[in-house]
Amino acid sequence: MERPYLKIDQVSKSFTRGGDVSEVLRDVSLTIHKGEFVSIIGHSGCGKSTLLNMVAGLLPVTTGAILLEDREVNAPGPDRAVVFQNHSLLPWLSVYDNVKLAVDKVFSRTRTRAQRHDWTMHNLELVQMAHAKDKRPAEISGGMKQRVGIARALSMEPKVLLLDEPFGALDALTRAHLQDSVMQIHASLGNTVIMITHDVDEAVLLSDRIVMLTNGPAAHVGEVLDVGLARPRKRLDLVSNPTYIRAREAVLKFLYERHRFVEAA
Repeated sequence: MERPYLKIDQVSKSFTRGGDVSEVLRDVSLTIHKGEFVSIIGHSGCGKSTLLNMVAGLLPVTTGAILLEDREVNAPGPDRAVVFQNHSLLPWLSVYDNVKLAVDKVFSRTRTRAQRHDWTMHNLELVQMAHAKDKRPAEISGGMKQRVGIARALSMEPKVLLLDEPFGALDALTRAHLQDSVMQIHASLGNTVIMITHDVDEAVLLSDRIVMLTNGPAAHVGEVLDVGLARPRKRLDLVSNPTYIRAREAVLKFLYERHRFVEAA
């Protein structure tokens, strides 16, 4: 049997404030294989971003363990790159320098200056932002900023790309274009991606599997759905695709029933 690339093993997370302990996640277990695109979906406050931040090493687990290629994750590292909803670019640096900063940090000892320049440009070309390399973040649109954030994350050659609602603040058309770009990048690189989203259509369009979390507190994995759609995927072809429709209905049903349970509580 294929060994899991990333293993989230009975992970729980609690926060303590004063004398109060709030349990956000309880006994979350999940295995993700190399090259998989997995979305995590659930209602607000169920701990989606908390889980992603633990995989990123930005938050410690309370109990359990997260293993990447059999090595425990307990700190941030370049093998896991995060793209947040807020692009988090440095406003005083150009588009080029925002990406080059990450390249220099990871590859300063293993690649020459010329190689690092070429690699920076390669990643900007990958997200179609090479033309804007000399612009500052304030001079480009929200969608372009997210493209630069994705280029910066990819430039680190991470084992796992972590996307925390990366398109949540964008208009519908820009969001659709970026989703298509992420699909193309995933197809060409074969990278392992975990994406947090609350958008059902986005999850079905992009993912191999969708992990549905129950409502918090003490959220856990409620269901895991194999999407079952062949790649490459074309958005317009999927609208009437029975597999797409079934997957979408399954996620909506799960979320609706959970939401109804909350309302009744």
